[in-house]
Amino acid sequence: MEKNSSAGFMPRIPPACEGIQVNFCKNPGCENYGIPAAQTTGRGAQRDRYAVVSAGRQYPVLKCHACGEYPPLKSNQGIAEERKRLGVYLSVPPEPSCPDFDCVNHGISVSRGSPHYRRYGTTRSGSKRYRCNTCTKTFSVGDATVGQKQPHKNRLIFQLLMNRSPFRRLCEIADIAPGTLYPKLDFLHRQCLAFVGHRERRLLEGFSIPRLYIGVDRQDYVVNWTQREDKRNVQLTAVGSADNVTRYVFGMHLNFDPDVAADVIEQDAATLGDGELQMPFRRHARLWLASDYAAAQHRAKSALSSADGTLNGAVAARYKDAESRSDVEVFEEPGRTTQLPKSGMQVHAEYTLYGHCFLLRDLSMGAEKVRLFLDQDSGMRAAVLGAFAERVTERSADAFYVRINKDMTVDDRKHALKRSRERFHALEEERPDLDRQALRLLLIKEALADMSVIGHWKDRWLTHPFPSMSEPEKAVCYLTDHDDYDEDHLARLYNKASLHAIDTFFMQVRRRLSLLERPIATASNNRRVWHGYSAYNPRSIVQLLEMFRVFYNYVLVGMDKQTPAMRLGLAKGRVSLEDIVYFQP
Repeated sequence: MEKNSSAGFMPRIPPACEGIQVNFCKNPGCENYGIPAAQTTGRGAQRDRYAVVSAGRQYPVLKCHACGEYPPLKSNQGIAEERKRLGVYLSVPPEPSCPDFDCVNHGISVSRGSPHYRRYGTTRSGSKRYRCNTCTKTFSVGDATVGQKQPHKNRLIFQLLMNRSPFRRLCEIADIAPGTLYPKLDFLHRQCLAFVGHRERRLLEGFSIPRLYIGVDRQDYVVNWTQREDKRNVQLTAVGSADNVTRYVFGMHLNFDPDVAADVIEQDAATLGDGELQMPFRRHARLWLASDYAAAQHRAKSALSSADGTLNGAVAARYKDAESRSDVEVFEEPGRTTQLPKSGMQVHAEYTLYGHCFLLRDLSMGAEKVRLFLDQDSGMRAAVLGAFAERVTERSADAFYVRINKDMTVDDRKHALKRSRERFHALEEERPDLDRQALRLLLIKEALADMSVIGHWKDRWLTHPFPSMSEPEKAVCYLTDHDDYDEDHLARLYNKASLHAIDTFFMQVRRRLSLLERPIATASNNRRVWHGYSAYNPRSIVQLLEMFRVFYNYVLVGMDKQTPAMRLGLAKGRVSLEDIVYFQP
């Protein structure tokens, strides 16, 4: 087969795409932070800020001449494609108009009224009919449930899906055939996206928010094998972001694209000669090709770095793992017990991270200040510092690592909480002149004076003095410290550092969505994972995560009788299931 390879002309760095260019130093303290590498370089005064070097076959990286860091190159086109995929629900849907493409009224909405259209009765199903005043063609505009035989069951099915009902039990309770469920799921998913898109477009328009304290983390899911001849699972990762104050979840995105065909992409990649190009210069850089996945399985490490049992030791081990990778931003490690999805395509998780962070940047543009609290993950750090570079530079955004010891037993958590409370009560007696908030800040300022320097990048970590049952032992690292905040301001920021909002959402996903319960490992030597309720098609996971985000933000109320959307200002009251299921823009 003849290949139309572009290897003959290779740009120095991947070109910008739709305003996205992430190939720059990700060290916020460096003078080159946020300044992209140039397409040309020379000697002396013509020398670029960066050199392009290799970290291994297929992995070109930049070398920053100012600070010596080695940020890996990424495809801006791949990031733009992923941002578009994740944010497609925010597009304004086209309004109904004359269907005749040659008519001057085509594209002019029926809402414009009598100069263009006139009412022309209804159809047998009750849909409104209109007649075009120019071409006299008649057409109908139906509601969301047009063509459905049992629309009255939509609300019940939605409610059951959001309350841990396995698909078979759901069909029994709703008295529907299994073949009816998946079209219903498609319909409910479309309605949820239409509803939340209508609400969240206000965020893109600069909806005013004083402060956002957003936790960013990821959660892994397993898709069951479908053939006895190949009992390998599909492992996917979703990245989520939630505000710690309002608990509003801004996104929950899986590294899986259900709308692309693997055979078409593989054929196109072969025709273009993608396999001959380095990863960031490929046309389909964001998608896992079968050959790349097999190569990744072959070089997979057998084990991660071991820690010494302490929280700081776990932090150091995570840094060591990142250093050992050819691309520090890549955390996926396909193994011999995993495989690619049978339909759709798996997306390189770092591209989903970038797409998620650029979408989060756009949704938070109306916030005066944005503080981002990240799980300790080098890919997450790069995505946030890449997407929010302009805001970090202008000091309207900050980023922190937050590492939590989640391996403590319930008794250990209780003891840690007890010790913290005893210390706090002793300080209250010692300093009766200070209120509780001032005492908290005092303890944090004491911790600021005793920070630990960990890892190759010499990051400074603070051991947080206030544990909770959900975060019993916590360390925090300020990634965008420009040394321009006084000690009191720093203490307040460290006091806010938490992942509790997104972790609470993750917990609810596990508890409320039967397909996403924690799977169990079999007793076989190769530790294959299978669970009776888990999904067989990753598309269902994408749909349920997006539906549950809407349900969580607009329907579930907290102890204060408010939903996250009410606290954020996107809703005046709790939204009923009917308002979502039968939403009409």
